Amino acid sequence: MVSKRDRRQREVFFTGRVQGVGFRYTVRSLAARSAVTGFVRNLPDGRVHLVVEGAAEEVAGFVDAVKHEMERYILDIQETERPGDGRFQEFEIRL
Repeated sequence: MVSKRDRRQREVFFTGRVQGVGFRYTVRSLAARSAVTGFVRNLPDGRVHLVVEGAAEEVAGFVDAVKHEMERYILDIQETERPGDGRFQEFEIRL
């Protein structure tokens, strides 16, 4: 169990050809192999929005895996990291 103090949350916005290429489903698949919670969703402006929470190392490894797996579709990434708040119970695709 990750202590509240060690819990991190990262919000990431991916820009590029990131919709209609299986991006969200790939992210969900990667999340299933990691100890993270949160969500991924498409935005009306064409970006993909990811919020992920867990132990700092898990979050970093997960986000790195997403970047590596989907790099051919990503043109820009904007990230913000903050302390985790424990509000997510699972990882899901949101519509």
